[in-house]
Amino acid sequence: MDEDEWLQRYGLHPDTGQLDEVRQLLREQTDAERRAQGRGDTALMKLCCVQLFTAAVPDDVLLIWQAKTASMDADASIEIHLLCGGGLAATKDHLAADRSAPARAALRRLLACEEAGDFEDFSVARQTAAYASYYA
Repeated sequence: MDEDEWLQRYGLHPDTGQLDEVRQLLREQTDAERRAQGRGDTALMKLCCVQLFTAAVPDDVLLIWQAKTASMDADASIEIHLLCGGGLAATKDHLAADRSAPARAALRRLLACEEAGDFEDFSVARQTAAYASYYA
């Protein structure tokens, strides 16, 4: 399945019951991309991350982080903002409460990006609107 077919099937806002399918596809593509850059479909990975962003489930933050860090291509394709579907402050709090190495790494990157001004005009609503325009 490619990005267009996936978008046609689920849209940007999958139903709650469809989120497990989104997560599963993202895991599969992430695993493929980790095995060798280019084996996963980074455009499809990004779309899955956008879908999870719009669902704003805190437990998806690390799944999105794993996808982002699967390769250099994935890192470039999947914006750091996609970690923050529940908002920047809530995401930082969620990551800070998780003592795992991936959570600490994600929090460090998020804080560095915030310090660099990458979140200066960030809002979930604005970001969602930008993705809706991009995928229209």
